[in-house]
Amino acid sequence: MSLTLTPNIRDPDDFYAELIGGQRDLSEDEALRMNARLLLLLANHIGDRAILSEAIRLARSPAG
Repeated sequence: MSLTLTPNIRDPDDFYAELIGGQRDLSEDEALRMNARLLLLLANHIGDRAILSEAIRLARSPAG
């Protein structure tokens, strides 16, 4: 299995709005903490270390 890089979220605009809405009324620090918790929850759900390592490598790349 490899990391899915093609669009794969149903209603991506709605998801983005929900993500941004989840940060509404939070301080910058609280929003960063929320993002970290969300990342850890999703990483746990994925569970595959190879996929997670690939995602980290790609996220560090300037080209993304």
